[in-house]
Amino acid sequence: MIDILNQHRTVRKYTGQKIDSNLLNDLLEVTCRASNTGNMQAYSIIVTTDEELKNQLSPAHFNQPMIVQAPVVLTFCADFNRFTKWCEQRQADPGYNNFQSFMATAIDAIIAAQTFCIAAEIAGLGICYLGTTTYNAQEIIDVLKLPELVVPITTITVGYPAVIPDQTDRLPLESVVHYETYRDFTPEAIDNIYSEKETSEFYRQFVSENNKETLAQVFTDIRYSKKNNEFFSEKFLTVLKKQGFLQ
Repeated sequence: MIDILNQHRTVRKYTGQKIDSNLLNDLLEVTCRASNTGNMQAYSIIVTTDEELKNQLSPAHFNQPMIVQAPVVLTFCADFNRFTKWCEQRQADPGYNNFQSFMATAIDAIIAAQTFCIAAEIAGLGICYLGTTTYNAQEIIDVLKLPELVVPITTITVGYPAVIPDQTDRLPLESVVHYETYRDFTPEAIDNIYSEKETSEFYRQFVSENNKETLAQVFTDIRYSKKNNEFFSEKFLTVLKKQGFLQ
């Protein structure tokens, strides 16, 4: 099991082979055994296989080709709609239209998503997380007809890999693991942690292609700029208000 997890790759190209419905159902059954807040299972999974719906979702994900190419697209949603309705139908007064509840259900959705991904990879499938889901949450809400108290959190494409890509690099363990208490980073530690990444030929070319002086500048100026972060933050906050999680 550890060996399988250690071989994780992001798969963006899939064969034309469909995923057997029984296998998909088994994967979803396993997913729904995942840990969650208070055993409320305050999340929903939208399974999209319809070609027209995938085409409608594609612009929300900046038309990344795997959305329409993958046989299955899964949208994992924070969902207090179902639980709230159950409470109301059982003479209980729900109080889940707030940020704390949103955080709880969002975490549950992410745990479910990762559980699905692990199970899918064990079954020989390839997966890709799409970080664009919260960027264009309203557009996804419109396509998938999500009601109040339901917000898309992450999207996963899944299918049989057409190619096995190289593994992406990871920072050394000491950069993310802290024992007992947080150990802040000295300038020397930062240099050591990022040295392998910064000196690799792949990233040196990446910096050159983007006409930057350092790899960090590629992230701050191009990939995840302050301007874009603030724009999509405001956009997502508007969605949370519209969907009932913020007043």
